[in-house]
Amino acid sequence: MALILDTGVVYASLDRSDDAHAACRALIEGADEPRVIPAPVLVEVDYLVHERLHAGVLVALLDDIEQGAYEMQALSRDDLRRVRELCDQYADSDVGFVDAAVLAIVERLGERKLATLDRTHFGILRPRHVKALRLLPE
Repeated sequence: MALILDTGVVYASLDRSDDAHAACRALIEGADEPRVIPAPVLVEVDYLVHERLHAGVLVALLDDIEQGAYEMQALSRDDLRRVRELCDQYADSDVGFVDAAVLAIVERLGERKLATLDRTHFGILRPRHVKALRLLPE
């Protein structure tokens, strides 16, 4: 299986001043399975890094991805259909493209857990393959 990483976890692992830094860093470093970053997550991380930190942090993350520390997952055409469905289904709950894309990839990979700090959205999203996702860090 894989440890799929949502935006908050990736960002917190990079920002030492973030309250969740230690927990997210430990989760990522302790993973004994592939660490997967959905491609849309990287766009949000880029935005947050440029707003709050400095570009060198993003460059270091890109180096880690290039060296194999993380696996990137792009969206397939089927994923995009699922994203559209989720955005429509959860329109009243402010579920956006990135959260829907993360869930689509979680479903495609058959993963039962997700590394996220977004308990609000991922607490209401219902995956097709399990009753509910186990949200990490706990």
